[in-house]
Amino acid sequence: MKSIYSVAGALGISAFACGVSAQQSTPAHPTFADDGTAHVPAFDLPPSALSSLEAQTGQKMRAHMPIFVPAPSADIESAREGLEKMLAPQLAAVRGQYPVDVVELTIAGVPTRVVTPTGRPVDPKRVLINLHGGAFSMCATGCALIESIPIAALGGFKVVTVNYRQAPEAQHPAALEDIEKVYRELLKTYAAKHIGLYGCSAGGALTAESAAWMPAHRLPQFGAIGIFGAGAVPFEIGDSAYVAGYIDGTFPPPNPDGTRSEDITRGYFAKADMNDSFISPALHPEVIKQFPPTLIITGTRAMDMSPAIFTNTQLLKAGVHSTLLVGEGMGHCFIMQSKLPEAQDAYALIARFFQENLQ
Repeated sequence: MKSIYSVAGALGISAFACGVSAQQSTPAHPTFADDGTAHVPAFDLPPSALSSLEAQTGQKMRAHMPIFVPAPSADIESAREGLEKMLAPQLAAVRGQYPVDVVELTIAGVPTRVVTPTGRPVDPKRVLINLHGGAFSMCATGCALIESIPIAALGGFKVVTVNYRQAPEAQHPAALEDIEKVYRELLKTYAAKHIGLYGCSAGGALTAESAAWMPAHRLPQFGAIGIFGAGAVPFEIGDSAYVAGYIDGTFPPPNPDGTRSEDITRGYFAKADMNDSFISPALHPEVIKQFPPTLIITGTRAMDMSPAIFTNTQLLKAGVHSTLLVGEGMGHCFIMQSKLPEAQDAYALIARFFQENLQ
């Protein structure tokens, strides 16, 4: 990988390292600027006592296992290859836990993988579409399969994971156009009320975008959707992008004005209005009210928590059935870690959610 940045563990810094006396009876307090900006003193954040022992152990291990994330300046092919290699152990783990069959299939000209459970009947009436994560530019294999395998195995579903066009080769709305093609084809076999859609990170954002896009293009709404590791607004909006940048470290915090020094989407939204009704449907009440039953999953240490919470609130205000799961002590897309009890609980909830709502 030609260019990477690394962040080691959660970025808690001891107050003693900052010159605060051990005898000081009261902790340092934040100060506030005239524009409302909070200046937060350094603090230590231990693993949450409410998280699983496995999660707490994993948090301790981060001191010895730095996270490497491809920088947007890295060569795209090197970045893609590096991320797939990094996820290979997680993919091997999930395949060992959940037996499935995977078939590559082109649907309406769009490459997909069809994931079905091994050794049990496949639901003949319902189908799920998965939209993989990867910052709109990567992870067409690792993320796609890690997100699809547990749900197919537990729910008895056929899961069609879409290898949609990504940046830097393509820009918005290329992914939505590919998703629409696959959806139109599936509608020839399945009723819309029996088709579910979900994804994590970029895939979660695309799920929200698709729920706005399909009705606007004269297609029936999905039966139910799952927005995981994302919301129906951009990732940088809200408190959590800043908080998670310092306590989780997977993604650096944005600039004070909400922008980033480097575009992690590699230009996917370069020509787009980030506030329009397709990219940010939660900002448009008339659009969000058309959403189907929605399951939203985030974590208390995830940069996507604010978008997720805001989206849940807007859905409830619009009268849409919405369920919000917030994993205590969990970071961005914690469901990718299949050995975590929190992830396994989420898998069971996801499978049950689609079984109950795709009626």
